[in-house]
Amino acid sequence: MSTAPAAPEDVLVTGYGVFTGHGFGEEALRDGVFAGRAAFRTVERFDTGRFRGRYAAAHGAEGPPLPGTAPDPRRTPSQREALVACGRAALDMAGLTGPRPADMLIGTQGDHRGVTAFWSGAHGAPDAPASGGAPGAGRLSDIAETLPAALTDLVAGDLGLTGRRMAFVNACVASANALLHGARLIRAGLADTVVCAGAYLVEQEFFAKFDAGRAFATDGRVRPFSAGRTGLLLGDGAAALVLESGSRVRARDAEPLGRVAGWGMASDAFHVCRPHPRGRGLAAAMTAALASARVAPEDIGYVNAHGTGTRINDTAETQALHRAFGSAAGSLAVSSTKGTTGHMLEGSGAVETVIGLYALRHGLLPPTAGHDTPDPDCDLDWIPNEPREAAVRRVLTTNAAFGGANTAILLERP
Repeated sequence: MSTAPAAPEDVLVTGYGVFTGHGFGEEALRDGVFAGRAAFRTVERFDTGRFRGRYAAAHGAEGPPLPGTAPDPRRTPSQREALVACGRAALDMAGLTGPRPADMLIGTQGDHRGVTAFWSGAHGAPDAPASGGAPGAGRLSDIAETLPAALTDLVAGDLGLTGRRMAFVNACVASANALLHGARLIRAGLADTVVCAGAYLVEQEFFAKFDAGRAFATDGRVRPFSAGRTGLLLGDGAAALVLESGSRVRARDAEPLGRVAGWGMASDAFHVCRPHPRGRGLAAAMTAALASARVAPEDIGYVNAHGTGTRINDTAETQALHRAFGSAAGSLAVSSTKGTTGHMLEGSGAVETVIGLYALRHGLLPPTAGHDTPDPDCDLDWIPNEPREAAVRRVLTTNAAFGGANTAILLERP
């Protein structure tokens, strides 16, 4: 006797935690991102005297520190500290306490930044306590936090998660890929609880790389899709989301915050750091997300765009939106929140998914801050400068990375 295959599981979000240059938590997100207030300030964590750039959305000492850390403008919080703080907030919101057999998937850096910091003495004396570690753990624990697999293992241990652990290191889509993979595990019935997270915190090595590439906004402002834009700025960003299967949520009578209804991934392989000029890869990711959710373009109420504020990215992304949405693009509400948070690199996908979820839950669309002059090559509704009230049913978040990697995540009300 044959048995019919089990129906795909619903993928539901039950909790989240978020940290940006505006601070930690939902209130900071509302008062910064959703108010259209830019978080850019002069960097104090390291000496910027040798660089052209001076600004980033790096959380400073004037605001409350991450939970469990002390305020210090000269010290970059560790990714471990940020991920653990966001993970605990997400689990608390989900109503999950104590050790649990949940998976941990993290998007993080895959380069040698941590090794450079280690050998340059940035982590203090060999016998100094490590961030979040026991006294005497010292620099061996510190450098372990810079290795993707080890970081994931440490954060999962700190949060009491005993399931599988995976690290994703594909640049600015890293945490989006963690979310997509977590959703796929649940949809396929291979997991019932997955904590997906990502982080980037402004530090000297990547700041130097972007500065050398002349990528930074020359006026210290990020103005996505605006004719006056001059480049991007970096920003702190970390977030964690708890994904659970529909059957798991029903079994424990939990309240879902949103549904991950669809997703898409694509690569245009056009250039090592430039998107395809007509946005083919990003359009393919968005089209795949719509198809997997079985919804039409006109069913999307809002798109949180990648929108870095660079000339090449913004025009290509506008083309991608036209390609994916067709005639529905003209009435589509779109914004980039990087005008307030800066580019959070590997943390972007997770943070911007939380932003999309907040918009969905509260009926408030975040603006494109700094949008002062319309660009004829970017001819969509960018929600300029002021938030917009709108009770949308579905939102889409997009991200793109060096090497032509593109992602799209579709959220809907549960």
